[in-house]
Amino acid sequence: MSVGLARAIAAEAMGTALLVATVIGSGIMAERLAGGILALALLGNTLATGCILVVLIAVFGPISGAHFNPAVSLVFAAQRKLRIERLAAYVAAQLGGALLGVLLAHAMFDVPLLQVSVHVRTGTAQWLAEAVATFGLIGTILGVSRSRPEGVAFAVGLYIAAAYWFTSSTSFANPAITAARSLTDSFAGIAPGGVPAFVAAELAGAALAWLFFGWLLATRGSPATDPARASNAPARTASPSAGRK
Repeated sequence: MSVGLARAIAAEAMGTALLVATVIGSGIMAERLAGGILALALLGNTLATGCILVVLIAVFGPISGAHFNPAVSLVFAAQRKLRIERLAAYVAAQLGGALLGVLLAHAMFDVPLLQVSVHVRTGTAQWLAEAVATFGLIGTILGVSRSRPEGVAFAVGLYIAAAYWFTSSTSFANPAITAARSLTDSFAGIAPGGVPAFVAAELAGAALAWLFFGWLLATRGSPATDPARASNAPARTASPSAGRK
């Protein structure tokens, strides 16, 4: 294994672990402090998750791309931006990191390390919400990385913070995190029986985003063949450099 690949795998594992520890840890803390007010608990969970995503993507992005999510890695592999031989290593690192994050959160809050969630999350509305959440996440990553790469960390953090509130599932949008959250009987948990449908919805949303945004963000043609560019193109003069930048 090359040093570069080893570092990328370590970055994916550690980044996912810290993300999951934040999701679960902030859920435990929020539930303890919210006095039974679920909206307040969700707000605390939301702020912590959105903020940590900005930090983790900024730190680990230059090393591995900061996917922390098998759905993201699959889309990048489909776009040939992630080599197939790296895909399995990334997904394994994300799953292992997610498990580590669960154990870390439980240890920090002095609760049993091994748990199984009894928090039922199921039904057509929540499956649709997971597909929508993942579709939007992939779209955010693809769109912002194309137009303003330095803004991806902030865009992803803001999107997930918003999606916690506009989706009925509170936006898991990540198969590795979904599986990990079945192992915590806390505010952030999901009963294991609900995991397969959530993951299927997330992968469906990612696939739709890959198709739609792949078409939407395809390289545009010249102003003559692209109405959007033609309408904004400067008028040509006799100078051969007119309209060029």
